[in-house]
Amino acid sequence: MSKYLMLSVAITLVAVTHVAAQLDSETVQSLLDQDIIGEHLAMAEVQDFNEARVPVIPQFESSDAWEEYADQVRQDVLRKVYFRGAAAGWWDAPSRVEWMETISGGPEYQIKKLRFEALPGMWIPALLYEPTKLEGKVPVVLNVNGHEAVGMTSDYKQLRCINLAKRGMLTLSLEYIGLGQLRSEGNQHYRQNQLDLCGTSGVAPFYLAMRRSIDILLELEHADPQRLAVAGLSGGGWQTIVISSLDTRVKLSNPVAGYSSYRTRARVLHDLGDSEQTPSDLATVADYTHLTALLAPRPALLTYNQTDNCCFAAPHALPPLLAAAEPIYELFGRQDRLRSHINFDPGTHNFGSDNREALYRMLRDHFYDPDTIFNVTDIAADNEIKTAEQLHVTLPAGNATFHSLAMELSESLPRDTDLPADRAIEAWRNDARQRLYHLVGAQPYDCKSRRMLSVKIHGVTVNHVQFRIGDTWTVPAVEFVPDDAQGTAMVISDQGRGTTSDAVLDLVRQGRRVLAIDPFFFGESKIRKLDFLHAMLVACVGQRPLGIQASQLAAIARWSAEQHGGPAELIAYGPRVSTISTVAAALEEDALAAIQLHGAYGSLKQVIEENLSVDKTPELFCFGLLEQFDLLQIAALVAPRPVTMIGAEDRLRREMQPLKAWYARFQSKHNPLP
Repeated sequence: MSKYLMLSVAITLVAVTHVAAQLDSETVQSLLDQDIIGEHLAMAEVQDFNEARVPVIPQFESSDAWEEYADQVRQDVLRKVYFRGAAAGWWDAPSRVEWMETISGGPEYQIKKLRFEALPGMWIPALLYEPTKLEGKVPVVLNVNGHEAVGMTSDYKQLRCINLAKRGMLTLSLEYIGLGQLRSEGNQHYRQNQLDLCGTSGVAPFYLAMRRSIDILLELEHADPQRLAVAGLSGGGWQTIVISSLDTRVKLSNPVAGYSSYRTRARVLHDLGDSEQTPSDLATVADYTHLTALLAPRPALLTYNQTDNCCFAAPHALPPLLAAAEPIYELFGRQDRLRSHINFDPGTHNFGSDNREALYRMLRDHFYDPDTIFNVTDIAADNEIKTAEQLHVTLPAGNATFHSLAMELSESLPRDTDLPADRAIEAWRNDARQRLYHLVGAQPYDCKSRRMLSVKIHGVTVNHVQFRIGDTWTVPAVEFVPDDAQGTAMVISDQGRGTTSDAVLDLVRQGRRVLAIDPFFFGESKIRKLDFLHAMLVACVGQRPLGIQASQLAAIARWSAEQHGGPAELIAYGPRVSTISTVAAALEEDALAAIQLHGAYGSLKQVIEENLSVDKTPELFCFGLLEQFDLLQIAALVAPRPVTMIGAEDRLRREMQPLKAWYARFQSKHNPLP
């Protein structure tokens, strides 16, 4: 197979000038490696960007006005965020529950094993801790767990379930997707975003697992629906606030060190959270301050740890949540129902004895009559802790995962794959370009330049440039300008501009002006720590990293066209920037004359097929992109301008074959495949 898959005729090379030829690779590398914006600016800008877009709770004069608003927020979170795409159909899908063996727990309780479908084909293992003596209606507690590898067999979680059962409560412990028995590559945290790419909410399975759990609890003979509580630590604290705020069947909530406001997270890196905590577009509807206030007027205990060594430490996480919720509880005259507890011993990330006793006190005060004898001291039960083997719940073979669900969904995507016939071409292009612009959240940024350094070496002027993109972003670039330069090439790489020295030198020797650029999240613009979590927060506040990146390149291309009197060629090295470049050229018709892609994907489906995760390639998980477009349709929007793909694999050649006929419809000389 030829190394080159040509979707166009390459631009004619300019003759080498003798002065440009003297510029050597070592010098180019040194010029590319020098800092232009420094290591802190990229983070500062994305923090400002995200923080400014987090919504705040309006002021309310009455509880009735609040309740009307609260109902709308719940509907919007569920409809506009949690249950988009195929997930909307999972809401009412039939769900099976299968009860399995019962084992002895300890004095006063037994443990019933069960499994249930959160959604068709995805089974969740669970354990019901049931008191052996039950009379009448009793409180029920849903115990959700966090990111412990051993899942629901964690010692501290077993102790909580045991203690509640010994106090006469029915308590259900369910597994967290991606951990314990559900730990697998297909369920790994950052693979739920594969569903997002398909236009289906990846957070939906978590919510459905909790919703189905509540259904199971409330169907128990002795369950009191007016005394349903939820409690959990860390990821369990996140689950607790989500289900408690959105499902009003929950009557008491105790999230433990599980979340903070998005405004807090924008500044406190440890709080940024995982994919499920930061779903696309949630912060266009609600912050976690809103979710906390949605608990009103129901009893709520916000538990945090003073010196938490994981995340959500009390000093920074708790005050904004209380400040948001307290006025709402006051509207109902139920300030007594909102409590907080700070653990000082050990003060680290825990749901240990002190935090459990705070929960027992909360349950006593709100679920039992004042004269009821209720022990609020943690009962030692270390000798009753079971092994993972003892608590194992058999699951069906081929249990669905995030990855398998995404693979199934992607088979029929995008919805409309056909490129239109001649008469419909312009109408399709106009409509498709508008849809793509909206999907990726593109912006019509203006671009201003600031020259930081300028030197001339062997007939080549080299400028270090800061591009100011809109009022938001600063993009670093190194500009190489040979004497009598003809044509401009913009060069970007997955690995940053520092890896493009050979390409830059070759282009300069051809007599071309070169801009080596580091757009959002690449090279010098890459955030040094937890960059992908900032990217997920960008999507959470309603923007898209892919749209920002493509818009930055388009803005720089327009600047270049204005400065130099002609459009530029965009040259990309790596699958990530190749995707960004294709989107940029599809949206920017005038200032980009051609694109050249090295190592590009042939299809967005490869992101799913190769089981990629959002922590490695955040912009490729743009919500709903594959539902409407694959790379073929996006590349078609570039026509009839040249698209050159180098280093093509069989998949790329096969997927892009239809472009030959597409280019012919434009009677373009750039007619790619032989």
